[in-house]
Amino acid sequence: MRIAHFSAVIAFALTPISLGAFEIESQKFYESTYNEVVLRIISTADIDVFEPIILEFQRIHPTIDVEYVIASSTELMKAIYEEDAVFDLAISSAMDLQTKLANDGYARTYVSDTTRALPSWAKWRDQIFAFTQEPAVMVISDKYFTDSPPPTTREELITLLRNEPDRFTGRVGTYDIRRSGAGYLFATQDSRNTDSYWRLTEVMGRLDAKLYSSSADMISDVADGHLALAYNVVGSYAASRLGSTPGIRIVPFVDFLSVMLRTVLIPKTAANPVQSGLMIDFLAELNSRPYLTELTNLPPINRDELEANSAARPIRLGPELLVFLDRLKKETFVRSWVSSIEQE
Repeated sequence: MRIAHFSAVIAFALTPISLGAFEIESQKFYESTYNEVVLRIISTADIDVFEPIILEFQRIHPTIDVEYVIASSTELMKAIYEEDAVFDLAISSAMDLQTKLANDGYARTYVSDTTRALPSWAKWRDQIFAFTQEPAVMVISDKYFTDSPPPTTREELITLLRNEPDRFTGRVGTYDIRRSGAGYLFATQDSRNTDSYWRLTEVMGRLDAKLYSSSADMISDVADGHLALAYNVVGSYAASRLGSTPGIRIVPFVDFLSVMLRTVLIPKTAANPVQSGLMIDFLAELNSRPYLTELTNLPPINRDELEANSAARPIRLGPELLVFLDRLKKETFVRSWVSSIEQE
């Protein structure tokens, strides 16, 4: 099997997908053995995370080329919702934006024996399908916690940051919810789960928190020692760095742990819905392929694991996710967040 890696401009020039106004971060083309059809995927998952899944899928389906395009969750939404870009699958960590796509008629229905077997909370309307369950965690740099254990609740984190501003000023990272769909999702869920969310945001703001659009960049800055900690990082990305990056640790909170479901849907513009269904079935059965979990650090859907963790708060698919996407409600939430995190 050959893998071709193109720059975004060149690759799109070779395909019928229009660049439009949405921005892509990277792209890779995976050539199959027999080149019968090209499955075009737009995704928020990094190439190094998702590549083992694509290669194993192509081993089973050697006639399907895969064009894998990476975009932020907000740019993915723009591509499908505003520009009708032609993609066969949309994969995102922003469950609320995926729900809006389906709710507003931008997703196709798909049903198979495999999707029927998914737990009811891992799918919605037979249009959105979850295939991972990934906690939002804190990642810390050991060098800033040599004399004391890290906080394991948000109240402990607030106390620590308030008591030691010299230690943490300019060294706390979190999502910029204006640029990251996943960051906005985690923030709104935090605000629902705890009264301390806004106090924590204000404390981080007073410490000149650094704002990011991706978990990967936050983790890199923790690993480099530029940050003492990063709050609300996607756990799977952090886990993938642990083996190769000494000096960083994952801290899952024990007061509550927001668990994101990474989801996939077939856009209404899909040119190859049959092949899209094959990939959905493959993703929905990740729990039967533990070697892929080991390679990708993407934890598959596992009902027993969630039920065993009393702190886990799975974010549920469904219309309640649309509440914070209401224009006025979102503007109000973001305005409050900006005033807290960007203090003069």
